[in-house]
This record gives sequence, structure tokens and C-alpha cells, in this order.
Amino acid sequence: MKKSIFGFFLIGILSTSNVSAQETFKVMFYNLLNYPLEDAVPNREDDLELTLSDYQPDLFLVCELNNITGANNVLNICRTAINSNFEMATYVSNTSDDFAGNQNDLQNLLYYDSTKFILEEEIIVPTALRDFNIYRLKLNTTDQDTNPIEFYVVVCHLKASSGTLNAQRRFDMVVALENYLDTLPADTNVLLGGDLNIYTASEPAFQELLDNTNNITFADPANRVGSWNNNPNFVDVFTQSTRTQNGFGGSTGGFDDRFDFILTSENMINTTNITYVANSYQVYGNNSLFSCYNSAINSSDCGIAGSQFSFTVRDALHNFSDHLPVTLSLEIDATLLSVNDVSVLANFSIEKTITDYELIVYVNSIKLKNNYLIIYNSTGQKVKTLPISSDYKQQFDVSDLSNGLYFLAIPNQNIKPLKFIIYN
Repeated sequence: MKKSIFGFFLIGILSTSNVSAQETFKVMFYNLLNYPLEDAVPNREDDLELTLSDYQPDLFLVCELNNITGANNVLNICRTAINSNFEMATYVSNTSDDFAGNQNDLQNLLYYDSTKFILEEEIIVPTALRDFNIYRLKLNTTDQDTNPIEFYVVVCHLKASSGTLNAQRRFDMVVALENYLDTLPADTNVLLGGDLNIYTASEPAFQELLDNTNNITFADPANRVGSWNNNPNFVDVFTQSTRTQNGFGGSTGGFDDRFDFILTSENMINTTNITYVANSYQVYGNNSLFSCYNSAINSSDCGIAGSQFSFTVRDALHNFSDHLPVTLSLEIDATLLSVNDVSVLANFSIEKTITDYELIVYVNSIKLKNNYLIIYNSTGQKVKTLPISSDYKQQFDVSDLSNGLYFLAIPNQNIKPLKFIIYN
């Protein structure tokens, strides 16, 4: 009978739901154009805030950050424009060296909604020019302990400019990335966002990314592989340049290139626990108009009556950067923890999971204070009730409990209990 009781107990308190739900996440990659040192356009933070407010990404991947001040500014904009739960990965200046000397002022970074993602690892893959910054993320699902959904995010910025030498340098950079990816399991989920500066799909760097003999093979979710440069047949995936006039910084060539990408590992197209949402790939601000070829993105050539992206949006994009952001959506078949649950979990912990006579609990949530804790034994029986005070650090006498495994639960809270062992 005890086994049955314990089975129901585990179902009741060790999981918050036994029904999966589909969750969708929005991803954006954006070249920030030498932010914040490029100051030809005043107050361009307002333009970035408008873009983020409109699209509302859950993951925001960026390149061309100059310094920690800019990184923190972008974080604050994310918290204002999207939600206050946004966090950023560790800002680290570029560790790679240019052949002509150090070029440490163009850095990649990841911003993420901390209620949905847990940042588990940060990796730097150096090259001869700029780092690949790689982040291992876990979805903050209700069953993350027993059925974790993890994936890697690569943020990059390959060598710019045309010519055989620059194409070779882009290829060498991608080889360095592939050498790292060869160390991961072949079924790893990988998302890559970057300014690849590639003019055609036949370029060796792009072919290396798509090589199906690699441990991790990438796919183009847009399914628009071809020769993009100055080819208006690919205007729907053009990302650069948003400008035709001088004085704003960056390129002024008009809309004629596909430099910015989000690629996924092939398994993320339709076969893994985190997948690309079909037809969700889009260049944000690009209305896919043939007339926009070689024009400024805020011109009348790039928007007509009924177009998805208004003049207001396109003007903000024009003012902020010479690139457009690239976006797509991902989907999982699982249930996320609620915002309240995530907040509670972050502010409720045990000092030691193996203790003797004293249990020390840290409570840093107004929601939990003046509530109470319940200790259950390994068969699911309630053995002790503990009142929670208003103190952050709280000490409880558990000397009356025998050696064994116990669970510390909070009534009326949709979170998993904490496990601890008494051993003396």
C-alpha cells in the first residue's frame, strides 16, 4: 500500500503537469552597427526599442557590440521594450586577433528571456579574426530534470568584403567552428545567427556549413539557397544595405545583399524536440518588393499600401543600422514553468542537501514569507510543518527526524519540492 501512496505522492508534488503543451519562441539576429560608438544618428536607442517592442523576441542575438556600456544599454532596452525578465550572457571582448592587429571592439552577445531559458554554458571559439560565441541553453520546462530540452546558440560575424582572400578567411573561420561542433553529439540541436558576409551559396564557407558529412550539418530554413549578391530575385531575403545616402555610418549601397542569416542544424527542421516553425523565417522590415532593390529601406519603393512593415518601422530600422534583423520561430512540445514559478524557484533554496540536525533554508520572495513549509518522507507521509518567517536565512531543527531522504514542499505553490537527506 505504501508504494501506491508514494506513487500518487510523486505524481502530485514532483511534477506540475502531466500534459504537454506546444510553446513557441521568437528569435531575432541583428547587426547593431558599431553600437554604441557609431553616433552619426542621435538617440538611435529609440529606434532599437521600437523594433524590439514590435517583434518581441524571446532570444535576441547580436553582433557589432563595442563595449560593456553598449551591452548593458541593450539589456535595459530589452527589459523596457520586451519584458523585465531579460538577461544577457557574459560580455567578453573579442579574443581573436586581426592579421593587421587587434580588433577587439566588435563583439557578439546573446540576450534571453530568463523565465523561458536557462543559460548553462558559454563557449568561445577563437579564429584569426573574430570569435564565435556559443551558448548552451535549456528550456525552463516543468519536467526539465527528467526530460531536458537543450540546444546551442552560435552567434558570429564573418570577415567582410568580396575577393578570393576574404572568402578564404571566411572559410577558415567556419572550419574553426566546425572543429568545435565535431566535439558535440551528432544529434545536438544548434541554432546559428550571424552576419556571414557571404555573396553566394557556392562560397566555400557556406558550403562548409551545409556539408552533410559534418558532425553537425546546417540548413537554410528560408530554403533560399542561391547567388544573392545584386540579384533582385532574392530580394525577399536581402538584409543589407538599408541606406543609399552618406552620413549615417555603415554601408550606403542600397538594398542588394543577403549577409545576415539564422541557420538551424538539419535535425531542427522537423525531427527533434525543438523544431523550426515552417514558413516563420523572415527578414524583419523587408516587404519582399522587387522595387526595393537598390533602394533605401524607408523609401516608398520598399513599402506600399497593405505592406506588412510600415514606414515607421522601416524608418527606425534605416536609422539604427545598415542591416535588417533576421527572425524565425521555434516550437517545443512541452510545458514551461510559469513566470511566478520561475521567480519562486530562484528565491527559494536549501543551503545543504545533506544535513544532520539543522536544515537551513534561504527565502528571498515576498510571496513565500509568512507561509509554511511541509517536510515529507520518502513514502509521501507528512512528517513536519515549518513556519516561514520574514528572514532571508532561516534555520529549522530536524533532529527529531531519522536518517533518510526527505522532500521540502510549499503548499499552494505550483513548484517542485526540494530534496534533502538527513544523515548523522
